[in-house]
Amino acid sequence: MTKSILSREKIQQLLAAVGSRKTEEEAQIEFTEYDWHRPHYFSSDKLEKLDNFTAKTAGAVAEKLAQLYNSDFTVSVNSITQHFAKELLQQTKDSQQNDCYLAFGTQQDHPCGYLSISGQTAVIWITQLLGDTESEKDSYRVLSELEESLLVDIASSIVEAFSSSSNTYDFLPIKKIVRMQTPFEMQGTEELCKITFGIKKNDLENSSEVHFFIFCNNLAAAIEETAQANNEVSSKDISNAIVEHLHKMPFCVKGQLASTHLTLEQIISLVPDDIL
Repeated sequence: MTKSILSREKIQQLLAAVGSRKTEEEAQIEFTEYDWHRPHYFSSDKLEKLDNFTAKTAGAVAEKLAQLYNSDFTVSVNSITQHFAKELLQQTKDSQQNDCYLAFGTQQDHPCGYLSISGQTAVIWITQLLGDTESEKDSYRVLSELEESLLVDIASSIVEAFSSSSNTYDFLPIKKIVRMQTPFEMQGTEELCKITFGIKKNDLENSSEVHFFIFCNNLAAAIEETAQANNEVSSKDISNAIVEHLHKMPFCVKGQLASTHLTLEQIISLVPDDIL
């Protein structure tokens, strides 16, 4: 028997080859990198409810815009992300864009979120509503009083569509457009959910986006109570179910035409076809 002597260099090559291979178990592991810079307010169960809520909202927004423009729209949910207010405030400060913001809340003096529309999109929507396509690209121009009022109406209708998706919460638009800064103060540690909707007028090629920013706790309460309300059975439904069940219940019924008294002699004397 001959002995095989491995050199130090050969051993290092073998160790390197073994160490570079991934085991089958390692290759099958799937993971998502945890982002510590963003909040994780919603659990997987709540995210599923949020998906249902936003899908319902998209349909409601399409209906509102169709009524406003007398034309068909397609609205989709492009993304749902979570952010700390500090990040959003910094983005707004750095962008220097002529974006338009409309605050909303369950009370006029207590906003819990805001709608964001880019200046370009705002001008396009206004000019389309007025039937004027000459100044669609000038997003930095000063809007007339009429145009500003129309923009408030368009943004408010989108907020109303968002509110109509909740069975228990009424989100009221604050009838004032704010530009280039968030419409209310935030400390920076608040957790907000950003919902981006893609909006397309069906007779046009280009689409646009609007963004909802709402405090996570307010949004979670709205979708949770809405989900519970959707699962609850109304008193009318209960009443109808009871009546339907009663209709199918079996009852024992005995029929009796009349009764009389006969003597034994009369009974014995009875013959077929006698009438009592």
